[in-house]
Amino acid sequence: MFEKLHAWIEKAKSVLNIFTHKRTVKRARITYQVVWNLFLLVLTVVILGGSFATGVGAGYFATLVKDEPVRSYDSMKKDIYNYTETSELYFADNIYLGKLRTDLEREEVKLDNVSNDLVNAVVATEDEYFYKHKGVVPKAVFRAVFQEVTNSAVQSGGSTLTQQLIKNQILTNEVSFQRKANEILLALRLEKFFDKKEILEAYLNVSTFGRNSSGRNIAGVQAAAKGIFGKKASDLTLPQAAFIAGLPQSPFGYTPFTREGAIKEPKYLEPGLTRMKTVLKRMFDGGYINEHEYAQASAYDIKKDFIKPIANPLEKYPWLTVEIEKRSIEVLTTVLAKNDGISEKELKNDDNLSYKYQIIARNALRQNGYQIHSTIDKKIYDEMQKVKDNYPYYGPDKPQKKKDPETGEIITVMEPVEVGAELIENKTGKIISFVAGRDYKNQQQNHATSAIRQNGSTMKPLLIYAPAIELGKASPGMPLPDVALSLAPGKSAPWPHNYDNRYSGLVSARYALAKSYNVPAVKLYKSIVDQRPAKYLEKMGFTSLRKDDYTNLATSIGSMTNGVTIEENTNAFTTFANDGKFIDAYMIDKIVDKNGKVIYQHQVKPAMVFKPQTAYLTIDMMRDVVKMGTAAGVRSKLNFSADWAGKTGTGNQYIDSWFVASNPNVTFGLWRGYDTPKSLQTSGMSYSQRTNTLWAQLMNAAYKIRPELIAPKKSFIMPKGIVKRSYCAVSGMLPSAACSKAGLIETDYFNVDNVPTKVDDSLIEGKYVTVGDKRYLALDSTPKEFAQFGLILNPDFIRRIVGNFHNTSQLIPQKERWGKILVSSSKMYDNGKTPDGVSLNVKGNTLTWSASADKDVVGYRVYQGGLTSAKVGSIINGSNRSFNAGTGTYYVTAVDIAGKESAPSNIVEVGVKETPPIDPNKPVVPTDPKVPTEPIVPPTTP
Repeated sequence: MFEKLHAWIEKAKSVLNIFTHKRTVKRARITYQVVWNLFLLVLTVVILGGSFATGVGAGYFATLVKDEPVRSYDSMKKDIYNYTETSELYFADNIYLGKLRTDLEREEVKLDNVSNDLVNAVVATEDEYFYKHKGVVPKAVFRAVFQEVTNSAVQSGGSTLTQQLIKNQILTNEVSFQRKANEILLALRLEKFFDKKEILEAYLNVSTFGRNSSGRNIAGVQAAAKGIFGKKASDLTLPQAAFIAGLPQSPFGYTPFTREGAIKEPKYLEPGLTRMKTVLKRMFDGGYINEHEYAQASAYDIKKDFIKPIANPLEKYPWLTVEIEKRSIEVLTTVLAKNDGISEKELKNDDNLSYKYQIIARNALRQNGYQIHSTIDKKIYDEMQKVKDNYPYYGPDKPQKKKDPETGEIITVMEPVEVGAELIENKTGKIISFVAGRDYKNQQQNHATSAIRQNGSTMKPLLIYAPAIELGKASPGMPLPDVALSLAPGKSAPWPHNYDNRYSGLVSARYALAKSYNVPAVKLYKSIVDQRPAKYLEKMGFTSLRKDDYTNLATSIGSMTNGVTIEENTNAFTTFANDGKFIDAYMIDKIVDKNGKVIYQHQVKPAMVFKPQTAYLTIDMMRDVVKMGTAAGVRSKLNFSADWAGKTGTGNQYIDSWFVASNPNVTFGLWRGYDTPKSLQTSGMSYSQRTNTLWAQLMNAAYKIRPELIAPKKSFIMPKGIVKRSYCAVSGMLPSAACSKAGLIETDYFNVDNVPTKVDDSLIEGKYVTVGDKRYLALDSTPKEFAQFGLILNPDFIRRIVGNFHNTSQLIPQKERWGKILVSSSKMYDNGKTPDGVSLNVKGNTLTWSASADKDVVGYRVYQGGLTSAKVGSIINGSNRSFNAGTGTYYVTAVDIAGKESAPSNIVEVGVKETPPIDPNKPVVPTDPKVPTEPIVPPTTP
């Protein structure tokens, strides 16, 4: 043993000699100096680089937070803890509505009344260093920044509970370095002002926890404990606490309840159950529970603790409170930005700025205790909801495939016909009332204010007739062609089609609007589309227009790229009732802060769109829609009289049905249709009758409450600058002699600056004959006795009005007063054949005969006597084939358009015994031997 020890000592000495040798010591000294100098150099570089990076980082951080105000203790306390002081809502006339509706059901609770298990579960899961850090965990922040910069697939996050509280209560969810920098700064400041208990208490009251058993969104642990397990937060078991603590990461993914309040299917519950076990594992790892508690809680069947769905009392005014809140945020966004020196234009042009102030406004609305005063008349609103709920003629529910938002599966649901309506006071723009939909539980969209739909023919006065009158291109009496025209660019097939697939010929603009004909409307629009009449829609509040809507001819009959809301469409019609001035509709009258100061008061700002003359002429045309047009049945359904002017509308394929009408006080617009577009046609009552009847019943309900508003005794007042003039109904020009002979002179209103100045040139005098039930131009050889005076449409006029249109006979309306008007193409040519004869009968002294079989016969001649027979009558084709005769013998011949005459009919005697009829094609042989046996030949001249 000692020998081994001695050997080891000797070996150690030899090694030591190596290190103490002079040469070795010298080399070691040199190496040491080199290494030391290199170390100092690297250290210097690291320190300088780190200082530079730190300086740059600090500078960049300072740049990011430079606009964040230095918040005081009181300011931060208000922001962090003031989550229950919501604003109050009012109907018009200071009638209380209630507290601001919130998407979250929350109940405040003190930290001392929260179970320790829940507190520990939240800390262990969301912020394991909560009791150690000063608001921020640098390591976590750097890790999160690195992952963001490198676009890492794994994003672990870097927010403490303090930062999450700042984000929820003061900042936004915007993803940006600036927001993160502000969050860090405010978190550090919050930790300076408040202790951990205060911060944790606020977090537990602010965080969202999915849905409760009523399907309502919940926030705060007290609402979560009651809404999921039916107990207070202080009484939760360990598994229950762990389940709740796991919810904030994905509240609606982990929540056990659907929007309807039912418990999810097992496969959709699994993510929440797995999350609960993750929370328990973190509690165990953090030392909050022991191994036995962990195992027991992990094996616990939490599903049996979920409470059964509890019926959620339907709020009386869900649509109204949501709409008031939305509009209040819009108003406050502008007000608060203006207070900070930001104009409305700047706000509109900067999406980030707009988003920022919307968040600020939303928070202010819930925290500052405002009084929001609306324009809604409570009694009218209530009555309209009753009518809407009890109306029996909406039409049938129809099946629709939809994606379940909870499961992602495709399911079939029965979709009801929906409704949206809005009542606006013309002179102020106040929204007096609205109908948002059928049932809020089934469909939350406000169809009156948010649903974007095609407005069909209600577009015609807005985009066609009023702009055309304003531009001097039309007047109410202007004739327009309702024929099978091909107006679609690049297509030869007729387009558009009228709703009844029929044509009416030349009609006035007034009549075309009243009957809602598409062809005349599009023809007129095509003549002005280059002047961009859609600019008038912009001025009247349309916000969904797209580039194609300015040039697409289909826009004129209500087929837009997107569509328009019921409110915008109705609001646009008030322009005509306001003498051509557009007054934007509004619902928020004023906002008062809790100190009684009015921070917002709506101001009416009329904007000129049309001249007063244009507005009145359009109103006067729309009166005919209600008097004798597509809404003629409405007046009989109203319980009152008023000066109504309106327009019906039908979307393509019958998927939308509209009626909008104004009187001097109010405008009321109504839409009906399926949320997923489908045809409204059904058996029984027509789709338009269903719409118009509901419109009338809703107006009757409003009239019952405020008759002085709904049924004004005054009528629309005609402004100066409008005159009544006579014109030719064919051309719209000053009457000519020919137009007067035709009986086609009309009178109507004109803007004094646009009265006709040229004399009508549309008619040419001529002669016509009647063949069957049609009229044709007479030939030069047509006997004058069968030719009638008529008028021919001038071919030049036809080219002016319809271009190279071949079926010009369509231009002639099928009305008696237009019976003498023909077109130059209404010709029948000689067929070269002598017409067939007829068979003659006599009864008493009345002659009757059969029609000739030839299709070019224009009339019949009646002869009396034998060889020396004389013509005693000429009967025009189309008249009754009869003749009152005196005593004697008679026969009849047929005459064609070329003047050729048939063989005589059989001879009959009047005043003697009636002879049997004789075949007209056989020669007549007299029985008297004194009479020659040659057949009787009719005279060759009339």
